[in-house]
Amino acid sequence: MTTIVDDNFSQLNDFLHGKTFSKIFILVDENTHEYCLPILLGNLETDLSFEILEIEAGEEMKNIQTANQLWEILTEMQADRKALIINLGGGVITDMGGFVASTYKRGIQFINIPTTLLSMCDASIGGKTGIDLMHYKNMVGTFTLPEKIFVYPKFLETLPFKELRSGFAEMLKHGLIADKSHWENLTAIQKLDIEGIIPHIKTSMNIKQNVVEKDFHEKNIRKTLNFGHTIGHAIESLCLEQGNPILHGEAVAMGMISETHLAVLEGLISQEDAQTIIENIQRYYPYLDISDFNDEDIFGLLFNDKKNTDSKINFSLLSGIGECTFDYQCSRKNILESLNFYRKLNDFNLN
Repeated sequence: MTTIVDDNFSQLNDFLHGKTFSKIFILVDENTHEYCLPILLGNLETDLSFEILEIEAGEEMKNIQTANQLWEILTEMQADRKALIINLGGGVITDMGGFVASTYKRGIQFINIPTTLLSMCDASIGGKTGIDLMHYKNMVGTFTLPEKIFVYPKFLETLPFKELRSGFAEMLKHGLIADKSHWENLTAIQKLDIEGIIPHIKTSMNIKQNVVEKDFHEKNIRKTLNFGHTIGHAIESLCLEQGNPILHGEAVAMGMISETHLAVLEGLISQEDAQTIIENIQRYYPYLDISDFNDEDIFGLLFNDKKNTDSKINFSLLSGIGECTFDYQCSRKNILESLNFYRKLNDFNLN
């Protein structure tokens, strides 16, 4: 897998010219169809025929029903094993498109062209594909690398601010688990905008890529990329179940705050470092109200986390700024305290 950051589409066109695909299918959602597809098609240089596959936007579409519809369309259009799927979109599109490609006829080639900050820095990298099962996040999927990832930062100009902020959470996570200087550079950004973020995208991408290359199938160090996601995914799933989905980065920000406090309770990180982390995350993210979710509902989802073994919840927790441990098991008491810590932040929230 090669990740390419480019200001034009020359390397994508070089890639297409060097291959013998039978047909190209471009997967989009309604948003990328309107805002990103015209840019891609205006720069695409190929004599191959292509078809546009469109799904509705939103995490709630990342399910087996949508995957089945796409498999059926590929079959009706007689897609063979030499076909190529281009996933043009955010995390839902790259997760879904990769899953459909990796399973159709036991696997056809695909490339990712991420259009959101979240997918550029996180979702499109690493070969994780998948769909949600009921309201459980990414419960069904494969480890399958795309042929290439082509990143064009100009696509960020099509994003609303909340989507930009969502992706920024994963960048902050990369700094917290692996690179203190990256964290410090990101938290030095006073105004969260495209100009401030773009210079740091490549660093975030490289951090994730380096971790993935060491542990593709997530047996050890790759688990550190799940910092903030154990609790964050549980809250994201509960919101999805209620029919009130939230952005992934919002859930991760909440999860990072709770899990940072959990690391303090477990004696892994100093109170001073934790306060620095939490206050900086709060600068960028509004308080997420979780008062409607009781502890048992949250624990039910925590016990279904993919990192768990032997019915024990495995956390990835910070041991310092830029350092992270994994497969860490915490007491129920401390997990509850970390959730209550976050709930109480609303009393002091300034956002």
